[in-house]
Amino acid sequence: MTTRSTWGSKLGFILAAAGSAIGLGAIWKFPYVTAMNGGGVFIL
Repeated sequence: MTTRSTWGSKLGFILAAAGSAIGLGAIWKFPYVTAMNGGGVFIL
């Protein structure tokens, strides 16, 4: 039987969750910013 791994601390979990949210926001914002600056053809 395998054991489940857990977070070492609440701070580690909070930092990981915040980093994930910031990273996802940057991924969603990138196409919008490039299209507004004339880089839409590059994305396609």
